[in-house]
Amino acid sequence: MVASATHDAITAVWRGESARVVGVLARIVRDVGLAEELAQDALVAALEEWPRSGVPERPGAWLMTTAKNRALNAVRRARMMDRKHEDLAHEAANDPPLEAIERALETAMDRDVTDDVLRLVFTACHPVLPQEARVALTLRLIGGLSTAEIARAYLVAEPTIAQRIVRAKRTLGEAQVPFEVPRDELGARLASVLEVVYLIFNEGYSATTGDALTRPALVDEALRLGRLLTELTPDEPEVLALVALMELNASRMAARSDEHGEPVLLMDQDRARWDGALIAGGLAHLGRIAPGAAPGPYRLQAEIAACHARAPSATATDWQRIAALYAELARQVPSPVIALNHAMAVSRAYGPAAGLALLDELATHPAAQPALARYHWLPSARADLLERLGRSDDARAEYERAAALTDNARQRERLLARAKRCGEH
Repeated sequence: MVASATHDAITAVWRGESARVVGVLARIVRDVGLAEELAQDALVAALEEWPRSGVPERPGAWLMTTAKNRALNAVRRARMMDRKHEDLAHEAANDPPLEAIERALETAMDRDVTDDVLRLVFTACHPVLPQEARVALTLRLIGGLSTAEIARAYLVAEPTIAQRIVRAKRTLGEAQVPFEVPRDELGARLASVLEVVYLIFNEGYSATTGDALTRPALVDEALRLGRLLTELTPDEPEVLALVALMELNASRMAARSDEHGEPVLLMDQDRARWDGALIAGGLAHLGRIAPGAAPGPYRLQAEIAACHARAPSATATDWQRIAALYAELARQVPSPVIALNHAMAVSRAYGPAAGLALLDELATHPAAQPALARYHWLPSARADLLERLGRSDDARAEYERAAALTDNARQRERLLARAKRCGEH
């Protein structure tokens, strides 16, 4: 029991601190791949030490200190290897302490933006990498997601994601990409940065694996990064829209589960539990967008979230506007997931039969089938509409199929409970 509790504590600390640890290490060693290896070494040290000595009072600080010491030792070894053989002994004897090496490195840092995690995001989103590699690497480094979690979030096979990450780290090292926020190339990397920040948020908002429905630390980190981006680009519509979208969605976090930790669907949530401050912040960020700006994907999604936030109840929500916004979003960003959400909005605006027709069309579309084969939300959505149409037996089968596809324990329990309820009708 103690060992299990310690392991859980280490996992929780790693989830919360890995991005900052890797960011600090990358600043010191200037190599993202090496930074991740050194951070993993610190994690291994925790797995070896903490079961014997107990979890430190400040576990995040312990992990950071251990990782930094390993990084600074790596810097020292690299400096020594670069010296001429005849000077090695003399230079080693007069080496400055590790703290001096770190101070010297920090003086060379870009002081315009001091956040190591944000630097890490922009480094991982360098144009030298293809778009899909940028996303996979950043989710790994910033979100602390496993290869399997990234594969599920991106609807791609796990070996493909693993190869992308390995190649991306190798490419960054070979290209000697600087560890910085590139003000001259900000626009070129911004779309990738926004995409990965939102994917980190989504993994926190709805965890793909594990026993917990959500991972609040990832939600908080995504919000923090998004707000930093608004400081860098205060007039960029899609940056403002993404922050608005995340704040509006995050406002519902407390209402998404009941007192037992069981999931609560949007239609059934107690809106009194929604966070008014986050709603106000989200609407304020949305209001900062210039009126004449053409709505992009994040603006459209933020407008959808605003419809929910402004509605006094689920039934009073402007579902026709939401359906129209999803239709435009699907036109701009064709995606099976967006098509699924559009179908569900249509079901609320025009009835479950209309939504089910769209879902059935999506399920049989050749281009969508590979991506949706392991996506549990499709059978879950079909089950909901079938249940609303009174087709209990069909709904039960779909709920059971969805439960078999999800790796999240809470979601599985909820889906099986709904399947059982259908069987009682």
